[in-house]
Amino acid sequence: MAGAAILGGLRAPLAWQLCVVAELVEETPQVKTLVLDAPDWPGHLAGQHVDVRLTAEDGYQAQRSYSIASAPEEGRLALTVESLSDGEVSPYLTEVLVVGDKLELRGPIGGYFVWDAGEGGPVLLVGGGSGVVPLMAMIRHRRAAGSHAPMRLLYSAKRADDLIYRRELEELAAHGDGFAPFFTLTREQPDGWQGFGRRVDRELLAEVGWPAAEDPRAFVCGPTGFVEAVASGLVESGLPPQRVKTERFGPTGG
Repeated sequence: MAGAAILGGLRAPLAWQLCVVAELVEETPQVKTLVLDAPDWPGHLAGQHVDVRLTAEDGYQAQRSYSIASAPEEGRLALTVESLSDGEVSPYLTEVLVVGDKLELRGPIGGYFVWDAGEGGPVLLVGGGSGVVPLMAMIRHRRAAGSHAPMRLLYSAKRADDLIYRRELEELAAHGDGFAPFFTLTREQPDGWQGFGRRVDRELLAEVGWPAAEDPRAFVCGPTGFVEAVASGLVESGLPPQRVKTERFGPTGG
């Protein structure tokens, strides 16, 4: 059940808390990261999400869920939000919110789509569009925890300008500690593009990932159709279904 936590074996509602916007980072023309000071934050696992609630002056409320982008080890909470043109919440978060504003949220939520560095690897992360956000929390957690678990990210976007965290991902790969990102662009590839230029299919998964014999675990996040296709491809390649964890998103009003 979303919005509940396990306390002493019983489910208790998560409390709403006020956070202060400490920084706004433009990731792409449509995507911003909200860096929040959350003094009452209880901590989270890489892959979890939060509910964000906005309240208008007339009392009207709108609520949406957003994945956490920051590692558990970081002192501030980061949410990366894509602005949807017909959205109700995301345009406010990405275009109106300013540093110093307060934001109401509750969490962390979710215990299935999570990864802890102590679990080791190999780990294959597959993200479509803004589905890379919870995967980035896992990547950052791996680095912060000093883990050398083999980890690869296959990240699909329409265009190069749509790739979130690209520079950071490339910098993390430069450490040479077992993390490698792979990018594929499905609509436009700029001159000199060194990545892939097609949709994620079974062949691409096999090229980037590990054979089933190495017993990798996979985390897949993105639009529903993308997630279903990727998960099916992984299972058809021999990966046991229980080794494939998925999180999907669809039209919610933004």
